[in-house]
Amino acid sequence: MADVSGVPSRDRVAAWKSPLAVWTVALTLFLAVSGVVIWLAPGSAYGEALTLLHTAVALAFLIPYVVYQYRHLMEVIKRPLCHVALLGWTSGTLVLVAVVSGIVLTVQAVVGPRISYSWDLVHTVSGVAATVLLPLHLGLAAARVFGARQLENAALARPFVKRLLGFGGGVTVALLAAGGVVAAVAPEITPDWQLPEDYGFKYGDRAFAPSLARTRVHGVEDAPIDPKALSGSARCGTSGCHEEIAHEWAPSAHRFASRSLFFQAIQGAMAANNGPESTRYCAGCHDPIALFSGSKNIYDEDLSSPGADEGISCIGCHSIVETDVKGNAAYVIEPQDRVLFEGRDDGLSTFLSEFLIRALPRPHKEAWSRDLLRTPEFCGACHKQFIDEEINDVGWVQLQNQYDNWRKSRWFDEDEARPDVANAETSISCRECHMRLTASTDPARGDIKDYNRTDDDGKHRNHRFIGANQWHPTLHDLPGAEEQVRLTNEWLRGETEVPEIADKWVTGPAIPVELILPKTVKAGEPLDVRVVITNHKTGHDFPTGPLDIIQSWIELVVTDADGQVVYESGLIDEKGYLSEGAFIFKAEGIDRHGNLIDKHNLWEMVGARFKRSLFPGYSDTARYEFTCPSALAATEPLPPQQETSVPVPANVRGPLTVKARLRYRKVDQTLIDFVFPDKGLTAPITDLSETEGTVEILQ
Repeated sequence: MADVSGVPSRDRVAAWKSPLAVWTVALTLFLAVSGVVIWLAPGSAYGEALTLLHTAVALAFLIPYVVYQYRHLMEVIKRPLCHVALLGWTSGTLVLVAVVSGIVLTVQAVVGPRISYSWDLVHTVSGVAATVLLPLHLGLAAARVFGARQLENAALARPFVKRLLGFGGGVTVALLAAGGVVAAVAPEITPDWQLPEDYGFKYGDRAFAPSLARTRVHGVEDAPIDPKALSGSARCGTSGCHEEIAHEWAPSAHRFASRSLFFQAIQGAMAANNGPESTRYCAGCHDPIALFSGSKNIYDEDLSSPGADEGISCIGCHSIVETDVKGNAAYVIEPQDRVLFEGRDDGLSTFLSEFLIRALPRPHKEAWSRDLLRTPEFCGACHKQFIDEEINDVGWVQLQNQYDNWRKSRWFDEDEARPDVANAETSISCRECHMRLTASTDPARGDIKDYNRTDDDGKHRNHRFIGANQWHPTLHDLPGAEEQVRLTNEWLRGETEVPEIADKWVTGPAIPVELILPKTVKAGEPLDVRVVITNHKTGHDFPTGPLDIIQSWIELVVTDADGQVVYESGLIDEKGYLSEGAFIFKAEGIDRHGNLIDKHNLWEMVGARFKRSLFPGYSDTARYEFTCPSALAATEPLPPQQETSVPVPANVRGPLTVKARLRYRKVDQTLIDFVFPDKGLTAPITDLSETEGTVEILQ
């Protein structure tokens, strides 16, 4: 209040000089400045340190600030409205909105999976606006209180203003400096890592040759990487973060690519034959954590490292920044900056790092969800393989190649502007099939950069990577194995619906079979049976992958009206081996001496003596011909070249029933017996499709 002479009362001057007012101005100044810094540099270590200080100061000062604002409100509410008061009401409202939204965001960052974009926007806008208007209000108010002409008021004001500005500025500078100290002393998750002193460079100067994988660490090319910098997937799926995605990844082939018993056995054989350094050829795709830590070395008996049991880890996959579709792990991996305190095992560090990830989601999302991950070229770096003279001492041989199969198939439609990329509206790419959209509450739900999605679609890309591995999860007793196998078998049979591509895809079995039969056959005459197999839905060759160990074949069984077997082909014996002469999809590689590659010893492969697979949209025909039996020839066996030793049964009665089914297993028996000798294991078989028909016998 002022007296009639216009001199401000000493009560109002005293109110400005109160410790509560001084601290309010000082901490408000820090919150304003730190908020602007966080807004402009959210992904920096300094911005993260200021986020922690900004939150801590705001929470600690909340009650004193409310007390001050209440007292101030009770004083000014009695005064007439003027431009200063109007500015005060506006800035005060903005501060209130910033406080409320800040509390909401803090609670969300502490207990929720992610903060709300809307609340974050409200907090940012109100905070920035208050930062502009509040100093203007305080300046005008101070001018009114201390701007009287009397020397007495000037004398009162001068030391106070100096103390207010000096103290407020000092507190702000001190806290800003404290943020710098926190950022500087916080331990780094990706420290420099050195290769072992005895590390072998058998394949030249490139540290990770013969793999084509490269690294970039702090700007240094081909630098080794601390295994801790690429592992720790469990942390991604805990504390309300990416729990759904981690649960999906846990039984996947990606997750166990390194610790697979088959991979370990084959890696051991390769090391024994070609030296441990040669296993780096496989490690870029199967065992990147061990590769980049320098564990694929002649003196490392385990050829592995801490974290390698994660196979293709969350951080490892999402740290790839460049790819080349030549294959053989032709990618560049660059460990991303981690938030402060991330990776430490103590509870406080875990709490602080997780709080920062949620409170500052934009830099976290930009670091781990780059555009490259949405492209088929990202997958193509590993899902394309060859060997060359460096490995087999002979020359180049193409192995599995899902990427080029897809790109040359009907599922790829090039973009008119860029023929080297797919037109998303008309093509079907890897992620749409193998990372199908899943209803989600995960923080990663929504993706505005995907061509057919929105930021709030409530879905995420499934990280089970369902394909054709229907044994691996149960063999290794992985968590969620039964569900993984069930979904894999559904996928193999073509029973899975994919709504996002329903208008571009087709329905029915993935690989249907069709019988071509005559309606009748005379007893004693040849019967011609044909089975047409069509690659109806897969986006690459069927089957695909390492065809030296994968088997898919036609089982054909012909019975008479009494159920007696007349003819059969493609049966599995009691030891798990497929009968000779079956119509089979696989490849038979050979070494330089013509010996069969049957234990996945690809380092010796120089070519193939046989290969059969189906290009997308194409068909193949299995043809069978045998003599239709009759009662007169009841005891005569079929000719040996007819792929069966089943004798013709007595008293054959028509009609003949012909049943055909396409069968699949991930690993053939030869490799199983090599890896698990005397264990009696056999791989499970999935029936992809089947059909049957009848033929009448004319006597």
